[in-house]
This record gives sequence, C-alpha cells and structure tokens, in this order.
Amino acid sequence: MAPSAQTLPTSVSDEKYANVKWEELGFGFYRTDNMYVAKCKHGESFQEGSIVPYADFQISPCSAVLNYGQGLYEGLKAYRTEDGRIMLFRPDQNALRLKSGAHRLCMPYPSVDQFVSAVKQVVLANKKWIPPPGRGTLYIRPILFGSGPILGSLPVPEYTFTVFACPVGRFHQDNAGLNLKIEDKFRRAFPSGTGGVKSITNYSPVWITLAEAKAQGFSDVLFLDAATGKNVEELFASNVFIVKGNVVSTPEISGTILPGVTRKSIIELTRDFGYKVEERVVPVEDLLDAEEVFCTGTAAIVTTIASVTFKETKTEFKTGDKTLAAKLFATLTDIQMGRVEDKKGWTVELTDATTPGLKL
Repeated sequence: MAPSAQTLPTSVSDEKYANVKWEELGFGFYRTDNMYVAKCKHGESFQEGSIVPYADFQISPCSAVLNYGQGLYEGLKAYRTEDGRIMLFRPDQNALRLKSGAHRLCMPYPSVDQFVSAVKQVVLANKKWIPPPGRGTLYIRPILFGSGPILGSLPVPEYTFTVFACPVGRFHQDNAGLNLKIEDKFRRAFPSGTGGVKSITNYSPVWITLAEAKAQGFSDVLFLDAATGKNVEELFASNVFIVKGNVVSTPEISGTILPGVTRKSIIELTRDFGYKVEERVVPVEDLLDAEEVFCTGTAAIVTTIASVTFKETKTEFKTGDKTLAAKLFATLTDIQMGRVEDKKGWTVELTDATTPGLKL
C-alpha cells in the first residue's frame, strides 16, 4: 500500500510512464503533475478553467467549506488499454450526480460538458501516471466547494471546481472476499439528509465505525437505515447487492443511498444476464438468507462479500470464480479496459484531439 501523501519521482516529458513501481501500487494518494482549477463568483456561472501545476490551495479560514462543510466530490477512473488507448467510463453520469448534489448544497456547478472536458484535460495532462494495462488505473477526483469566506448567512462569494488525479491499485486487496460487520448503533445517513448526494460531510462522521471494525479484523462496515434500523443500506463507500436464485436485489434509491454509477451499470448488466433485478427495501433477514452478496463502486468495482457478522453471528456466502460477482467483474472490466466492444456507449476514448485547447 502506498504511503499517504508520498511524492513519486517524475520522469522526463517524452517517457511513456512515470517512474513508479506499479506492482507495489495501492489505493493511496500519490502526487502527480497537474490539476484543473475553475472559479465562480456569486451570481455567475462557471467558465472554462485551466490546467495548472499540482499545488496546495490558499484558502480563507472563514471559507464555506471549512466552516460549514459546503463541498462535494466525485470519483472516476481512466484506463489504459492493451493497445495503448486511454478510456473513461461514463463521466457524464458523474457530472449529473455532481449537479444534483450542488442543488442540494446550494452551489453553482459546471455543465456536463465543462465537467467532462475538465476530466479529460486532467487525464491527458497526467498521462504518464496512468498505470500499464492490468496494473492499476488513474483515479480522478473532481471537487466542488465553497471557497469564499462566509460567517453566518448566504451568499458565499466564491466557489471553486477542481480536478486532480493519482494512480491507484485495487481498493480491496483480498480476492477471497470481504468480511463485513453490520453496524447496529451508528447510522450513515438520515431521511431528508445528504446521504443521497456525494457530500464531503457524509464520510468522516462514520470513520469511527470503520476504524473500530478494521481493528476487529473486518474489511468494511454495512450500515442500516436510520428510520427503523432493520434494513441494509450501503457500505462505507459501496452499494450492496444480494443474490437468491434468479433474483438480484439492491436497496432502492430513496434519498439516503448514493446512486452509484457502477451500481447503475451493474443493474443493467445483471438484467442482460437474464436475472430479475429488484430495487427495494432489503431487510437484514433477506441479506442473511442470500446465497451470494457483493458490493459495487468506482473503487470497489465489483467485490465479493464472503461473510457478514450481525450481533456476533457470522453468516457466510458463496464466493469464487463461479459467482455472479465474478462474471460481472469480468464483464465490466472488459468494457472499461477496451478488451471487448462497448455496445452500450459507456466508454469515452481520449486523444490529444479531444481537448484541443489543452496547454501544458
């Protein structure tokens, strides 16, 4: 696993790859070369930003993001194919989710075209940091936040939209499957709250539960709904699916669960395989009675869940190469990596011509 905030050695501009030990790549932060920054004043719209060298921000101690948590982030990846192409996966869906979150947090937002253009520019500006095929991906992190100072009431005078990227390996390293703890005390999200958008405020409040679970030997935490405490919702940063016979169920999007781009894609692929997919309330009992359980997300991709522990009782599920999760993982990554024809129009190929205005 890469140490946090480590700076990797850079290489000269005409080399294909940065000087990275790709076989040691984990899911941690590496400083790359460039990032994208655009700013917007109150009452205005975002205009085209620019690629600048990666650097720290200078920000007011009274900024809206620091004082009131007014911020959103997205996560997506760039993939290098076996034949040398660079691909994105459904970046427009991340742009639309950012737009939804911006409405919820009272912020202006870049258009879908601006968002996708910014992502493309960052990927191409950090092209040598995209891992070789099969050795990882370039993780892309767009962030929208209130950067202007505010004390007490609106309006926020300035907003910033930025995008950076870093190379990553697998988020979950255990190929045998995850062992989850069902959290029955803390809740991740509440009705009418921000659980359904990718607010920066959603994550650190439940770090304590994740840290405690990992200290007990668990891989991750599965949260229950706040209203009843009887239904499963999602992991720390992944959506969950259960399989029973020919029926695949996943908690419905109802305002407390993040509408994952990978989740949406997996639902479509699962139906293509002939399964019936139900988006519904999923009681804990249904989860414990499942034959197979897996989670999905940009970082997690499709990851098998080997067991869950609820109130000291451990329940195990089917794992291995014959599972639906394994088939979905192979199909999805084949599409993302350009190993098969993308018949759904999900991938976007990048070339220098896709961002003609890019200046480094």
